[in-house]
Amino acid sequence: MDLILRILKFGLTGLFGMAIDFGATWLFKEKIKVNKYVANAIGFSLAVTNNYLINRIWTFQSTNAHWGTEFSKFLVVSLIGLGLNTIIIYLFHQRKNGANFYVAKFFAIIIVFVWNFLANMLFTFK
Repeated sequence: MDLILRILKFGLTGLFGMAIDFGATWLFKEKIKVNKYVANAIGFSLAVTNNYLINRIWTFQSTNAHWGTEFSKFLVVSLIGLGLNTIIIYLFHQRKNGANFYVAKFFAIIIVFVWNFLANMLFTFK
């Protein structure tokens, strides 16, 4: 049961991070008029930082005193997840008669969620 609760917490944290990512990207791109790629990087960075803090405290209840190393691991897992997401969308969508972009993105999100959860549980917060 603890694993199911942890997965739910991880998922809720991810949804909150997604809202931060989209919100910050929109704010910086549309209102502050920052370059869209810079705005996207800011949104991603804020979301990753938020997700690390919430997952550290709430999901995995880490007491690791070496939070800098732990955050670095979390960031690496997140960047690998971003790369996997992009590759999966490309593979599912770009093939001849490939899946609709959003169907491909849906599958990518599910696969990367599993990757991120397992990698963080077994590597970052072990």
